[in-house]
Amino acid sequence: MDPFFYNTIEQPAIAEFKDRGSKFLAYSFPVQNIDTCKKQLTLLKKEHPKAVHHCLAYRIGIDGSTFRVSDDGEPAGSAGRPILGQIDSKQLTNIMVVVVRYFGGTLLGVPGLINAYKTVTSLALQLSPIVQKPVEITYKLCFDYQKMNEVMMIVKYYNCSVVEQIAQLFVELKIGIPKHRLEEVLNKMADLQGVTFSTDLIA
Repeated sequence: MDPFFYNTIEQPAIAEFKDRGSKFLAYSFPVQNIDTCKKQLTLLKKEHPKAVHHCLAYRIGIDGSTFRVSDDGEPAGSAGRPILGQIDSKQLTNIMVVVVRYFGGTLLGVPGLINAYKTVTSLALQLSPIVQKPVEITYKLCFDYQKMNEVMMIVKYYNCSVVEQIAQLFVELKIGIPKHRLEEVLNKMADLQGVTFSTDLIA
């Protein structure tokens, strides 16, 4: 994987695939954490209460180290793994795909199931524009309010993201700095008088 960039999606998508009466609906979502995955799954179960299976796979984190697959009652390895396989084939992270299945009365067998879950996931991912995002390192800045414009000019110029902002007598700003521009940004911040910064490893 690229140490400076990662691929993900920004927009949810839905795709449909039918095989011998069974209907498979794949929902792809951008996600940042496991809680979001749980909420999305709960919503889909409410939306499709009569579906026989709600199978899923997700991969989360810049290094993609957090992942899960669920066959939700389908034969082991016939649903979750094929879904994750499609996510990984596009080298995506911070993404979840849930496939809702309505049973059509005919058993598809394990090869048929693998094909169905793989195909519908692939269709959903084709409908989700893939975006490349920079890997960011979080820093906390502290400065006098008068420095706000100068700091924000640097933040905007280098496409840093603002994670959190607390403005009192002093401003505390938590920003995500693109890893490939880290040295430049820190040098610029160091040039500003009265601006202190530290890395925030907890974020």
